Amino acid sequence: MSFIFYNYLIKVYYINESNMKYRIEFDSIGKIKVPGDKYWGASTERSNKYFNIGDFLVRPLVIHSIAIIKKAAAIVNVKNKDLDEKISKYIIKASEEVIKGKHDDHFPLKVWQTGSGTQTNMNVNEVIANRAIQMMGGKLGTKKPVHPNDHVNKSQSTNDVFPTAMHIAIAIKSKEKLLPSLKLLEKELLKKSNQFKNIVKVGRTHLQDATPLTLGQEFSGYHAQLKKCITRIEQALKEIHYLAQGGTAVGTGLNTKKNFDKKIIKEISKITKIPFKPALNKFAALAAHDEIVNFSGALNTTAVCLMKIANDIRFLGSGPRAGYGELILPSNEPGSSIMPGKVNPTQSEAVTMVCVKVIGNHNGITMAGSHGHFELNVFKPLIIHNILQSIEIMSDSSKTFALYCVKGIKADKKRIKNLLENSLMLVTALAPKIGYDKAASIAKTAHKNGTTLKQEVLKEGLIKENEYDKIMNPLKMTKPK
Repeated sequence: MSFIFYNYLIKVYYINESNMKYRIEFDSIGKIKVPGDKYWGASTERSNKYFNIGDFLVRPLVIHSIAIIKKAAAIVNVKNKDLDEKISKYIIKASEEVIKGKHDDHFPLKVWQTGSGTQTNMNVNEVIANRAIQMMGGKLGTKKPVHPNDHVNKSQSTNDVFPTAMHIAIAIKSKEKLLPSLKLLEKELLKKSNQFKNIVKVGRTHLQDATPLTLGQEFSGYHAQLKKCITRIEQALKEIHYLAQGGTAVGTGLNTKKNFDKKIIKEISKITKIPFKPALNKFAALAAHDEIVNFSGALNTTAVCLMKIANDIRFLGSGPRAGYGELILPSNEPGSSIMPGKVNPTQSEAVTMVCVKVIGNHNGITMAGSHGHFELNVFKPLIIHNILQSIEIMSDSSKTFALYCVKGIKADKKRIKNLLENSLMLVTALAPKIGYDKAASIAKTAHKNGTTLKQEVLKEGLIKENEYDKIMNPLKMTKPK
């Protein structure tokens, strides 16, 4: 049985259906049933119904970032005498609760929605409004004394709120997680570079034996690669600090007061402790997301870098008897359900899978970024979903790779020495003395006969033994004369 109550003052129906309480809210489309215990309203409920696509919800960090904007807007609007002080006070309080994640279960919307993110912005507006109403002793869904559009969304449009939230979320996640994780991995690679600096090994080009280098030099290359990637990310992050807020619907700033953009971004900077600035051109900030495409490009390059490093490490650790076997990788867990004693390069595999996903995400962001038609790009939810996923998984995998792989890597000195001593490419050091053609002939003969370079050189009488030993010092081959 259903019981319906109607309050003529607040225009909200209350319904009990199978012990589940609902309320009936009204918007410009008409009436819609909303769960009675939820802070969201009609706009959210409609989106929940009509955009039930896939499993991915809008990330909490995006929600929290929008709430930061709502708090900042309430502060500025009351200072501009555009908002009642009491209403502002409770909007701020409700926004702070959302920022802290206290109401995360009141944001049910999927990523795949309106391309501007309007439903998500309204979801936040409704939750903050209803929570403020509740704190002020009112009833949920009444829009009194706090209205989600008139008060919470005052001086704003989804078209400037959502891109601003995108930048805030990227900046927060990069500062708190991405850069610390990458710098941790960089630190561990540098340690290995120093630790292995005196271990001479065979170099490889084209997957074939090449001239010697030290294992430390090899790891120094990995360290230098990653260090440059970190610098690229830091540079790209500077562009992310410019915010669209204040542009409202199309970039003109309609329905805001002069310098509202500067004032609200100053407040956002105070809340986040990140030096945000107003976008130099609001029309570009709403219609395009080149800054995020560029930032994603830096992540893409980093993924390429990490792919090379992780692959090299797992190849050099392959074996233990039938592979390269130069590195001994940490044994974190059993590697096989059928082969006893097998240990696999699992951390490298995880990293390389992450890299593939980040590269794929960048392709999606690139396509989405290219579809900014006229005054608005309408691929915003996809863009922020992809970029935050890339940041998240790259941060996590870099940290685990640093702690559970790189940190524990050891060199198999015996194996490295054996491979080095049997390398035919050491003959390169003889080329200046006996000539390229003769050196090539010696290498091929030694390979054919299964002999050493020294044996063949001395047999040919090309140089004396003491001179050979002087020239053929692998350590001296790792640097210029």
